[in-house]
Amino acid sequence: MRKTLHLKKKTAVILTAGVLTVGTAAGAFAYWSTTGAGTGSATNAGSNGTVVLHAAFAGGLTPGASEQVTFTGDNGGTSSLYVGTIHSVVSTSNPACLATDFTVADFTSNTTLAPGASGAALGAGSIAFADTAANQDGCKGATITLTLTSN
Repeated sequence: MRKTLHLKKKTAVILTAGVLTVGTAAGAFAYWSTTGAGTGSATNAGSNGTVVLHAAFAGGLTPGASEQVTFTGDNGGTSSLYVGTIHSVVSTSNPACLATDFTVADFTSNTTLAPGASGAALGAGSIAFADTAANQDGCKGATITLTLTSN
């Protein structure tokens, strides 16, 4: 009788292992079919930075003369930036030197600055010092500054 009991235990263990193997194998291939839909979105940057503009021209401007103005720009951002027209506003270090005696025409650059560009050439225009009938001695030694903007 002992042999029979031992044989029954062995058979039960083998049957249990077989059922677990079949159950695991069947579970690996089971799935539900379905359909799906969805969306994803993100907001772009509100600004991609600004260009820092520079103007350089020779000193020593006298009434009736003009000088070339070289424009350059820096792009510290991570995307390309476009410089359209550069506008200059003249100011002077001496109130007796009239800023209106100086003319700088708007300059159309139409240049794209690469990310990280520094001192990139934007083109050249000119500054003219008018030769008026008024005494312009107030401009002797005065510093002429161009404040630049672009679109």
